[in-house]
Amino acid sequence: MGMSLSPRPAQVIDLESMRQRHLAKRRLIRLSPELDGLEMVYRLAAEPDTLYAMPLLAWGLREDGEVVGLVPWMEALTPCHQLDDAEHGHFVGYRDPETEDIFYTAPEHKVLELEYAAEYFDYEETRDPTLIQQLPDTHGTHALCMDMDDTPWQLKQVFGWRLYSNGEIDVLLVDETRVEATPILAGDTCLYPGLSRHRAIYFFQRAIANRIKQEDPATLEALALMVSR
Repeated sequence: MGMSLSPRPAQVIDLESMRQRHLAKRRLIRLSPELDGLEMVYRLAAEPDTLYAMPLLAWGLREDGEVVGLVPWMEALTPCHQLDDAEHGHFVGYRDPETEDIFYTAPEHKVLELEYAAEYFDYEETRDPTLIQQLPDTHGTHALCMDMDDTPWQLKQVFGWRLYSNGEIDVLLVDETRVEATPILAGDTCLYPGLSRHRAIYFFQRAIANRIKQEDPATLEALALMVSR
């Protein structure tokens, strides 16, 4: 006669808690500017045999130890590995334009720099997000700022980027009506975090921003299609 087996008690898995823990491990905890001209390489689905390059703005250390390149892309300062869009771009790797080498992981000197900096600046956790780092924008990035539907959009040059303790990155913009002295420096009262004021923000490289300022017809048409989605 067989032995009766007692079923194991069911385990309740909190999927939302698991997701939050996973996201926390991937949050950014330290930034480092890219000052040696390294680039992100990507391709478009419409041109699979053509590679495009874009200068890296910074490198970011995640809580899980991974170091990722960062570029202003669409609506955020975005980790390059997240670029996987058939229309706008698919990440291929990083590139050193001096040697033309293409590689997929962060260079060792950046990994070491970020690890040592994160260890030195070991901030205590707080209940509310706090500002832990601020980087200047060195690429002439511009932000297309949109508010209510009946408000004209504004094209503003990006002054810098702010990293908060929860891993979120906000853009630092200039309120031209509050400028009291030039050049504008970090800490001036005319600076404000963009996400606190604008409904939506899209980022552009300097060359595209200049075409928008010059009212290039093809650029404005593409812009209208993008923001209407």
